[in-house]
Amino acid sequence: MPLEKTLARIDADLDAATGRLLELMRIPSISTDPAHKPDCEAAADWLVADLESLGFDASKRATPGHPMVVAHCGGPGPHLLFYGHYDVQPVDPLDLWRRDPFDPALEATPAGTVIRGRGASDDKGPLMTFIEACRAWKAEHGRLPCRITVFLEGEEESGSPSLIPFMKENRDELSADLALICDTGLFGHDTPAIVTMLRGLVGEELTITGPDKDLHSGMYGGIAMNPARVLARILAGLHDDTGRVTVPGFYDGVPELPEEIAAQWQGLGFDAGAFLGGVGLSDPAGEADRTGLEMIWSRPTAEINGMWSGYIGAGFKTVLPSQAAAKVSFRLVGAQDPHAIRKNFRDWVRAQLPADCGVTFEAHGASPASRMATENPAFEAARQALTEEWPNPAAFVGCGGSIPIAGYFKDILGMDALLAGFARDDDALHSPNEKYDLESFHKGIRSWARMLDRICDA
Repeated sequence: MPLEKTLARIDADLDAATGRLLELMRIPSISTDPAHKPDCEAAADWLVADLESLGFDASKRATPGHPMVVAHCGGPGPHLLFYGHYDVQPVDPLDLWRRDPFDPALEATPAGTVIRGRGASDDKGPLMTFIEACRAWKAEHGRLPCRITVFLEGEEESGSPSLIPFMKENRDELSADLALICDTGLFGHDTPAIVTMLRGLVGEELTITGPDKDLHSGMYGGIAMNPARVLARILAGLHDDTGRVTVPGFYDGVPELPEEIAAQWQGLGFDAGAFLGGVGLSDPAGEADRTGLEMIWSRPTAEINGMWSGYIGAGFKTVLPSQAAAKVSFRLVGAQDPHAIRKNFRDWVRAQLPADCGVTFEAHGASPASRMATENPAFEAARQALTEEWPNPAAFVGCGGSIPIAGYFKDILGMDALLAGFARDDDALHSPNEKYDLESFHKGIRSWARMLDRICDA
């Protein structure tokens, strides 16, 4: 049985696999710091050498920034592309680390053994789960279960400035049947998940201007229009009493959640009160007729991210401000059109302005939502594979934020992405004392072996 032999090889090779991960983690590949450019080159070289040792045709590709690593290995069946990133976040503040962040080690904790060090969970540990799964397949069977391309970048933590041009220039080489992304996490401690919905984003900054200068509120208060009052009224009307967004046309293109996905989410046992309790809140504030998971995964939102006006320094200044401003963001789902959302919001604001006020807008990005084609048999195959490895059944889940790379694969390369990762909520990503549970690393390797086996047979 090919899979059983592969899993047994993974178990037997765990110590060596962990050693290889620690070796990669010792390279301080901080992409945002020019001083670490040689380290990013070194990390790319390390990965090329490791992939070549598995029989991949691997190479380091120059970009205006840090290099890409691209590797190919032939095999039967479908063509899969695996994406990860080898760069890591800066380590500041260094004094909060309990050990040198680039001297990683296994550490015993009350919850189990962890791999401690920068990059353990984001993204060197997850990246190596896939490579180690390939290593075990090759060791046992002499080949991979299907054709695989590995695509690794070194600028994810600094905005990926070279990524889109590189993907466009190498579209034919990178195109595959399906992309695999490991930069996500488990839903719960023992509940695996495949992200199939990513919300889009529209950002808007608006400035309302009334009088041509700040005014003395004793002399002008009551007779002059106050733009802060206008802004407060407009923003207060952004939602109705049931939590729905009031901008005209906002819900155009918003789909209902498929019944089978709703059932999976219900089975996750999400406790909205407990979720909010972790940040000192208690009552869900979204649409009143929606569940907590719908609110954060499959429903669109409008949020006020900041607002300012007048005098906000120490003491008191009786001023009637000339201007009032705010930043507002919209998370989008389904087929919502970000450009239509922006236009409708601006028209809605302008329609509410009194005669003595004007408004200017500044755009801050616009991207549509992504929804994966879960009818592709590979998705259900992967879900079943994860269910076989973990204590709790895997589910197709949403993601409240945006993961740009998944959208790039769709828009540039014309393929869906399957996002499955094994990080846990307490991994301290981007923070001091980052860790990756040894169990996540071990079961992550086994999970990819299982997914490759099922996807390549789907």
